[in-house]
Amino acid sequence: MTKYLITGGAGFIGSNFIHYLLNKYSDIEIINLDKLTYAGNLDNLRDVEDDPRYQFVKGDICDATVVNPLVKACDVVVNFAAESHVDRSIGKPDDFIRTDIFGAFVLLEAARQHGVKRFIQISTDEVYGSTLGEPFKETDPLMPSSPYSASKAGADRLAYSYFVTYDLPVIITRCSNNFGPYQYPEKLIPLFITNALEDKKLPVYGDGQNVRDWIYVMDHCEALDLVVNEGKNGEVYNIAAGNEKPNLFVTHLILEYLQKPKDLIVFVQDRLGHDRRYALNWEKIHALGWQPRYNFEQAIENTIQWYVDNRWWWEKIKNKEFLEYYKRHYKLRE
Repeated sequence: MTKYLITGGAGFIGSNFIHYLLNKYSDIEIINLDKLTYAGNLDNLRDVEDDPRYQFVKGDICDATVVNPLVKACDVVVNFAAESHVDRSIGKPDDFIRTDIFGAFVLLEAARQHGVKRFIQISTDEVYGSTLGEPFKETDPLMPSSPYSASKAGADRLAYSYFVTYDLPVIITRCSNNFGPYQYPEKLIPLFITNALEDKKLPVYGDGQNVRDWIYVMDHCEALDLVVNEGKNGEVYNIAAGNEKPNLFVTHLILEYLQKPKDLIVFVQDRLGHDRRYALNWEKIHALGWQPRYNFEQAIENTIQWYVDNRWWWEKIKNKEFLEYYKRHYKLRE
């Protein structure tokens, strides 16, 4: 019986990973520790809340009195907990520094004290910064360009230092842009899908040619499972699927699938410090035995259809507070 502590498990990727583990393994126990910030949503996991293998604990990873007994009871820690929206980090970076760096420190200290068998730090491709050349390898320097990516880079290197200094069995993953079910609709793909379904404008930054390396969240979950079981301690693994797409291309794909007019697109002032292109070299994770199962077009269709079929999930998220933030942020008048 393997016991997992999943932090941030009520968020997008964390909740998908919990579903993945419970579907794949019978001899598993999962504790989900989540603070339930605005992006944490227990509706993501309501279909497993009565599963005897699953337990939810509301708490903050920055609180050692909460973290210590949970880590002590587990074999594997997977740290998804983070503030993750670049735009919000520009307006309020202190939340990101506290959760992403200090929270990781509290978890690492608890893991060191209680001798966990595996500690997976979920990082991001954004720690590398932008590239117009070759895709980033794990050995390339980190050049984060936003408070969000800087906080993730800090946690990334802090986790590595615990491997070097204390021989803690740490592995770091840096994944490209995820999409799929249960993604909070402030992110590009779910925002544009749900706006299109409501016949609202789709705000595209700048010229729309910023490139992101997209991966379906189900592929990410499978890669993480492999890293937990087969990865080498102290290593970094890039996780990507080779789906480099300009934002405007993705926008057109969404409108085409939903049969919505292109005049829903509105170009807005570019984001401060907006990285032009993210791209990852994922040869290392491929050599470990992983490759993506889903092609981009099929995955985006699956994702769009999920939001079509699950309006109950996202309509209550796009409440008055959400819409006020959204209009203020994009400087939109509707």
